[in-house]
Amino acid sequence: MSSAIRNYALVTGAYWGFTLTDGALRMLVLLHFYALGYSAFEIALLFVLYEFAGIITNLVGGWLAQVRGLRFTLFAGLILQIASLTALSFTNPDWLPAVSVAYVMGLQAASGVAKDLTKMSSKSAIKVLVPTEAKGALFRWVALLTGSKNALKGVGFFLGGALLSWLGFSGALLAMAAGLGITLIAVALSLGAEMSGPTNALKPKFRDIFSPDRKINILSAARLFLFGSRDIWFVVGLPVFLAAELGWSHIEVGTYMAAWVIGYGFIQAIAPKMLRAQSHEPDGRTARLWIVALIAVTVAIASAVQQGFAPEFAVLAGLLVFGIVFAINSSLHSYLILAYADGDKVAMNVGFYYMSNAIGRLAGTILSGAAYFYGGLVGCLVTSIAFLTISWIISVALPIHQTPAPQS
Repeated sequence: MSSAIRNYALVTGAYWGFTLTDGALRMLVLLHFYALGYSAFEIALLFVLYEFAGIITNLVGGWLAQVRGLRFTLFAGLILQIASLTALSFTNPDWLPAVSVAYVMGLQAASGVAKDLTKMSSKSAIKVLVPTEAKGALFRWVALLTGSKNALKGVGFFLGGALLSWLGFSGALLAMAAGLGITLIAVALSLGAEMSGPTNALKPKFRDIFSPDRKINILSAARLFLFGSRDIWFVVGLPVFLAAELGWSHIEVGTYMAAWVIGYGFIQAIAPKMLRAQSHEPDGRTARLWIVALIAVTVAIASAVQQGFAPEFAVLAGLLVFGIVFAINSSLHSYLILAYADGDKVAMNVGFYYMSNAIGRLAGTILSGAAYFYGGLVGCLVTSIAFLTISWIISVALPIHQTPAPQS
């Protein structure tokens, strides 16, 4: 078990390093191009290929990890991110807008491939490293990885805003590429052999990337609309609202977004303790209950903003509550996919699931810019409520009590 813990720590460390650069890159691109005069919808377009790449990567990446091993896909993701950050540093503000958008979109796509290779590898590794009978440990380990990742993504948001002010766009990107390079070298020299080979002795056919398991398909569809609901107002609508409507500076926007995501990650990490009081292991009924809570919170925020009831307080305080409830939803889903996944096809099951996550994020990203352009923040929130309602309807079909209660 000590070897498993060591490898878990190394994989988590690599994921942490990547996550810092991923969060910082998102904030860097958003704030840099907003300062150059790009509209909310044009900024959203910069992230479209980033999210679209995740759809393809999660499908192909799960199959690739099944064939070549999780170590291969983990390192491939880290190397590709380093290359993407370096290439983005050559962006020139004197380029024509169309050229800049095309260049950044292309490199954002490469970064999206890198992100999903790294994420799929790290989360699949938990299933490989945790003993099969340790259901309670599985929930705790996946919650810790997911929560710590999102907390560090929040630090990355702050880092992006701060580095943009201190080093400029190109300098910030080169500094992040150097830091991630050091992380890659350290992990490559220390990681054990457990993740080196294929995760299944029988090499799967490419057509097997599409899951035949009904409960995985249902959970994946619910995940699509759950994460789309968040990104509809979080990716573009919220930071542009803070900058344009409230007059916040780059560092202020980055700091608030960072604090939110850090708190969000902390709640994800402690979700197993928060849910320990229930008499059974989290299941479909638990997932439905927490989606209803999320709908109620989003409705309250939208109503307060629409009525002009202290909109700044409503958004900032409401977002804190939204973050707590969404974090529990996300942690539940992250646990359920590993609980449902076939041990012999875990990477492919997880890859298929996160493909749906990527489709939701892509839809949310596009709709975030469009909804804000036509309806402001309220338009984003109303669209988010519609997505959450669909996610709840789909979740009705999730099974109940599929696994025995975890042992503490």
